[in-house]
Amino acid sequence: MPNILIVDDDPAILEILRAYLKAEGHTVLEACDGYSAREQVPRADLAILDWMLPGVSGVDLAREARASGLTLPILMLTARGEEEDKLRGLDFGVDDYVVKPFSPREVVARVRALLRRVGVQEEIAVGDLRIDLRGHSASLSGERLELSKLEFDLLSALAQHPGMAWPRERLLERVWGSDFPGTERVVDVHITGLRKKLGDTSDTPRFIETVRGVGYRFREE
Repeated sequence: MPNILIVDDDPAILEILRAYLKAEGHTVLEACDGYSAREQVPRADLAILDWMLPGVSGVDLAREARASGLTLPILMLTARGEEEDKLRGLDFGVDDYVVKPFSPREVVARVRALLRRVGVQEEIAVGDLRIDLRGHSASLSGERLELSKLEFDLLSALAQHPGMAWPRERLLERVWGSDFPGTERVVDVHITGLRKKLGDTSDTPRFIETVRGVGYRFREE
């Protein structure tokens, strides 16, 4: 499932949106200020940003994300309903708005619409491998794979971008988080375990290839 980042300095808003989005099956990331949100944005598939945040505003986060080349959908929560403010946000890369006070159901509906718009996948099929992103499960030749959460997150991250070489440090940040104290070696260890379950070998990989000097990539069909 997509990673949804919620950034708001109001604990009540974080709590209710977390509950509604998790009920939809989403993985939820959170931050309560602009500075900590910066570390989370690269891990997100969609961001819900409050306009007014301590440190860095939501609209500045959107501008920075677009300037760095990130294309994730951005939904802005704001008390600003004026057309001029909305246009300013759209100029900086905001995709949609919800004006406070809002219904959590409306936010969930906007999230669904934005994810559909960018074509976020719910299932990946490669040969006899099936990855159910919504159900957080995978099967090979019709048999369910017993994957840990970290193994599934690694597999889904790689499979959603076939042919793209992922540096180990990028996988570490995506799956374990930017504050994980371990080293890149943990990526290699989990890739080894994942390959065994997929029936892969480093010499003749069906799914996960090693990119020498870089990291790993999921083979294109």
